Amino acid sequence: MIRINYVLNLSLISIMKITWYGHSLFQIITTPRKNHQVKIVIDPFEKSIGLRVPKLEADILLITHKHQGHNNIKAVAGNPFVIEDPGEYEVKEIMIQGIPSFHNASKEEVGNTIYIIESENLKICHLGDFGQKELSEEQLEKIGDIDILMIPIGGGNTISSKEAAKIMSQLEPKITIPMHYALPKLKTKLDPLSKFLKSFGIKSLSPVKKLSIKKKDLPADEAKIIVLEI
Repeated sequence: MIRINYVLNLSLISIMKITWYGHSLFQIITTPRKNHQVKIVIDPFEKSIGLRVPKLEADILLITHKHQGHNNIKAVAGNPFVIEDPGEYEVKEIMIQGIPSFHNASKEEVGNTIYIIESENLKICHLGDFGQKELSEEQLEKIGDIDILMIPIGGGNTISSKEAAKIMSQLEPKITIPMHYALPKLKTKLDPLSKFLKSFGIKSLSPVKKLSIKKKDLPADEAKIIVLEI
């Protein structure tokens, strides 16, 4: 009998990794093809908002809103390709679409870009500093079907938990990750996560350090809310 020993090289397995660093700041590590890893950072904040600024590196940097809570470009190492405006982009084999939206419900200031990111057969929507009570028909058509939604829930200049629930029903994502809510040391006054969860009849959810996911891991029937820890 011949015994074959082998070591599985996990670096060759395509698993998207999503990490949250507070407010609207995420890092996505994706492998669109074998041995081609791409790091995407979205909305790095400045220390003036009260949170610790993490040391991050990126190949692609997305800025949804040009305020101190979202556009600390200099904090991200790696000489990334920076996208700050709506449009269609293909960078390092990642498809990115920026869709204009309003920063507040009065619709006086456009100022926010929704980003759609497509890689590894997954489609992610980051709503940014989104303040509309609902998505327009034109925005919905451009966004299309999505797998993972990153949505603000804390109110203030962005949408409340009630409005977030309505937008989730418009988009019907398979996974929703709440962001932009009250955190210790955050100087901006926002609603807590518990208010958002309560609107779905959820008392609490255990946060996970990061989301590691493949297309086949998406829930087939019921949509999920996943809370990420900082």
